[in-house]
Amino acid sequence: MKSPLTHERYGSGSSDLVILDPDHPGFRDLVYRQRRNEIAKIALEYQEGDRVPKAPYSEEEHAVWRQVWTRLEPAHERFVCRELHDMQQGLPLDRAHIPQLADLNTFLMAHTGYRMEPVAGLVVAQHFLAKLGRKVFLSTQYIRHHSRPMYTPEPDIIHELIGHAASLAHKGVAEVNRQMGVIVETCSATEMARIENVYWYTMEFGTALQEGEVYAVGAGLLSSFGELQQMRQGPTLLEWDLDVIATTSYDPTAYQPRLFVAPSFKRMLADITRWLELGGWRDR
Repeated sequence: MKSPLTHERYGSGSSDLVILDPDHPGFRDLVYRQRRNEIAKIALEYQEGDRVPKAPYSEEEHAVWRQVWTRLEPAHERFVCRELHDMQQGLPLDRAHIPQLADLNTFLMAHTGYRMEPVAGLVVAQHFLAKLGRKVFLSTQYIRHHSRPMYTPEPDIIHELIGHAASLAHKGVAEVNRQMGVIVETCSATEMARIENVYWYTMEFGTALQEGEVYAVGAGLLSSFGELQQMRQGPTLLEWDLDVIATTSYDPTAYQPRLFVAPSFKRMLADITRWLELGGWRDR
């Protein structure tokens, strides 16, 4: 899955609002591409602060959501850290139909003051993170192609809601997101890269020990059945060190070959907060 901290190409000189890569599962599916255009238009016409318009999902798209939930839910029981799993159980996530961002926003606002706002595709890292500093999470609304329900080359509504929503509803995680977002408003390109790496290996692909076993914390893991299944024996599990994490690059196009394991979920959040406060992200 591509990083949410990159670019998406939009149509230029084309009738498409969203240009898919030739290797995208939906590239040759004209119906899917039209659906992507319709949903992208919602985001492009959205005015910040308004109630998020409903995305008109098809029955085929709801079926993809159900199929993925059927696989992910039992995997979460086994592999997701207790704090986030418990939070997720309280989310208003319909298992049969794709929830609307507006419905999730009511829950998130009540818990942490965050809200999700629609975006047509991927955005640059600094813009994405800066929005977090204002308690806004830029969320896609489209869903992955039905031919590959367990795979997506980019973040989609499954990643946003099953991966990020529970995190944004958790006060500790929400505050770490906000702190990172405030800092990136004025940081240099080098500093931005350090924060981006930390975000990736914690908020997207973070893991933590719980009762001596490794559990998933990051949204990228929570929304990927395959990576959850092989999390404990597939990638190299590395010692928790934020200074090392800050200089470790990542490949967003494949399963992660390495994961950093925090001593606990609580320690992860505390250490990130301290690292930010002490300027661990600054140029050196």
